[in-house]
Amino acid sequence: MPESHRSELTALVGSRICHDLISPLGAIGNGLELLQLSGLAQSPEMALIAESVEHAHARIRFFRIAYGHADDVQVVRGSEMRAVLRAMFHGSRVRVDWLPDDQPRSEAKLAFLILQCLETAMPYGGEIDVQDSHSGREIKARAERLVLDSGLWATLSDPADFGGLRPAQVQFGLLAEQVQTSRRRLQIDLGETEISVLI
Repeated sequence: MPESHRSELTALVGSRICHDLISPLGAIGNGLELLQLSGLAQSPEMALIAESVEHAHARIRFFRIAYGHADDVQVVRGSEMRAVLRAMFHGSRVRVDWLPDDQPRSEAKLAFLILQCLETAMPYGGEIDVQDSHSGREIKARAERLVLDSGLWATLSDPADFGGLRPAQVQFGLLAEQVQTSRRRLQIDLGETEISVLI
């Protein structure tokens, strides 16, 4: 199977999984709402279930953009991306400030994969700013303490060997593949307290 077809198939699998998980999560959320309307007293257990469902729903919406099928015909609204990121990072030590507006899904996919790569370097929290400039899309992560795996970040420039990637690092392989497929180029500047990515 040609490499381009394999990439598309991987993205379609991502879209399918997210699509199939959204419905049962929605049903659980609706069931909780009906229980509350029936007069069932709010309990810590119910609150925990509701919070878990909300967080799972947010992650699936994020993964649908980051891992799903994307082309330039589909457009993702800026308001939707901001809502997804707000929910995804709610309660997290990482804060994301997303400024760009409506854009092709392929551009949103690139940015979301970059965000997930940056998140791996920020286990102690920090801030990520996303904005468009005359040079392109600039994504900056700042933290008092970054944890950088230089070999992992190097794979984005030379994606020849992904044999050492762990499941928690799959976003690096997918990002390198997406950059290659879209014939784009990443400019990455790794500092002690800041990472800058220009695409």
